[in-house]
Amino acid sequence: MTGVVRLVLLFTLGVGLVWGQTSSAGLPPEWETRKQLTAMVSNANRLDPILAQLNPQAWQEAGAPAAYVQQLQSTRRALQYLQVSADRLSKDPNRVTYAMDTYFRLQTMEQMLGSLATGVRRYQNPAIGDLLSGIANENAANREFLEQYLKDLAAVREAEFQIADAEAQRCRGILSKQPPVIQKRTLPSKQEKP
Repeated sequence: MTGVVRLVLLFTLGVGLVWGQTSSAGLPPEWETRKQLTAMVSNANRLDPILAQLNPQAWQEAGAPAAYVQQLQSTRRALQYLQVSADRLSKDPNRVTYAMDTYFRLQTMEQMLGSLATGVRRYQNPAIGDLLSGIANENAANREFLEQYLKDLAAVREAEFQIADAEAQRCRGILSKQPPVIQKRTLPSKQEKP
């Protein structure tokens, strides 16, 4: 039993050391990640007052599709979702799912903005459409940082799992080579005979 406990402790210690070494390898410091996320959300928040100026209901009189009304609402929701997911990632920057969610939310919002900006240029005011596109483009550096961060985070986690799996296989191999524990049977003493 002590051999098994020793192997488990060594495995746990080995995985802990490896995780400690790889968790920061290839990833920017958490403070830098938080700074980039704050900049991304701050830039995205600049869209809110501009979106408030849009009136897609009035565009319908000029022949715009009714879908622009829904698209404006979806863009506003996408902005809110981006803020929430970026906040979660900022609190726990080592979660791959949070990084993926934030990246996909940003992509979704930018795609909606592109289409909405086209409608704004055509049916309301070309300058406002250009302003929407400009703000979205200003977030390009933050988007690129987030994309690279997501790739690096996934690579670090994948390396950790590979190391943990190799160590587990090594421990299993050691355990399987140990001779089985044979318990000695004690014979009943002469006094215990029935």
